[in-house]
Amino acid sequence: MKRGLIGLLMTVGCLSQLSGVYSQNTRESTSCPSDLERLTELMLKDLPSYANRVIQRERLRDRPFPPSLYVLVAGRPEFEPLPLTNLQYEPVLKDTAQQVFFTTLERQYGEQRVVELENYYWLFLTQTEEGWRSVSLFSQLASLNDGDLPLPPKDASNGAIGQGIRLWLRDCRAGALRIDD
Repeated sequence: MKRGLIGLLMTVGCLSQLSGVYSQNTRESTSCPSDLERLTELMLKDLPSYANRVIQRERLRDRPFPPSLYVLVAGRPEFEPLPLTNLQYEPVLKDTAQQVFFTTLERQYGEQRVVELENYYWLFLTQTEEGWRSVSLFSQLASLNDGDLPLPPKDASNGAIGQGIRLWLRDCRAGALRIDD
């Protein structure tokens, strides 16, 4: 009887200590930053893991992504916008959309070699009453060889990076991310 009581007390004591540790490490719900630069900094830090989860989910469904492709890092944001009205025959994107340029480093494992690819992205974001939303995303693969002409940009809104951005923004709006100050 005494051993059972001591065991129960020890278990309760351990659980209370664990719950204290757990409560210190739980993520607090916070709102998305309204500042575009802070939002981008936080998003780019998490973007590789979000994009890699998208890639893995898509592979489980029907494998539209290249085998063994992984996003390693996203960074180097630039915020100087390009004038949009001069670049469109029929205006689709307003000049009010916020523009962010960033790069990713991706690695693709082949049977004989490993290829690292640097991709450039042009992201359009807008702030709504509910929070930030992705409007559009374009990508351009860096030249594979020095002196090659750059490839034209393509719509990447539904690719792994575009989906990762939408998921991250959804989580940010929901207050599901830990935002350290």
